[in-house]
Amino acid sequence: MEQTPIFFADGENPKMIEAFQKAQETFKFFWRELSWEYRRIIPALDVACVKLAFTQEIEDETVVEHMWINEIHFDGEYIYGTLVNDPGQLTDVNNGDEVKIPISQISDWLFANQGKTYGGFTIQAMRSEMGEDEREAHDEAWGMDFGDYNDILVAFEQKEKPENLIEHPMSKNMKESLIDFLKNNPGEINSKDESGYTFLHREAIAGNSTSVQILIESGADINAKTVDGKTALDFAKQLKWEHLLPLL
Repeated sequence: MEQTPIFFADGENPKMIEAFQKAQETFKFFWRELSWEYRRIIPALDVACVKLAFTQEIEDETVVEHMWINEIHFDGEYIYGTLVNDPGQLTDVNNGDEVKIPISQISDWLFANQGKTYGGFTIQAMRSEMGEDEREAHDEAWGMDFGDYNDILVAFEQKEKPENLIEHPMSKNMKESLIDFLKNNPGEINSKDESGYTFLHREAIAGNSTSVQILIESGADINAKTVDGKTALDFAKQLKWEHLLPLL
């Protein structure tokens, strides 16, 4: 994604506060989608970015700027990515910097498929206060269809297939492939990365119950802990993936 305008939110604006809250509550759907995007041979997303609140003390005052990052990774607690905005006042970050920010500082997220957007809560809050012509010009500038600002989607075909809110269709579709992969690569079942994350941790963070179930059936250790002492169940609870709790 190229340079995107920074929008400064008035902390007292109830619409923006509500947008921040909704973005934080639903961020797990963004990460679930992106976790599958990274496995696709042919990319499906036009854009995938997260807006974060960056803060800095300048002359004894806390300055906040909400800026977008892309090339995102998520470990269940921190979001990693590359800043794609030029800060207005902040001096401790620059466009192109790699950043690590806690999940509590999310102010928005957005992904788009074939020009149709998902998320974008702060953007929709702003669109709700525009006139029709202004909204059209705004959407044209982004080159995307933001749809109805009162009806924000978080998952593909969630209205036609409400089950997509519980389980990503790719998690089901890739079931046999995962079974075959684990049979051929048994060492992957409980191997850990440098931070102690296992395959099960990563699938739990992404909310993929089919994958979680197959991993457990294949011998994954549900009690495996990251370097910070987190189990897959801990992440499922933190992210409120309720459908994973009985499995873990």
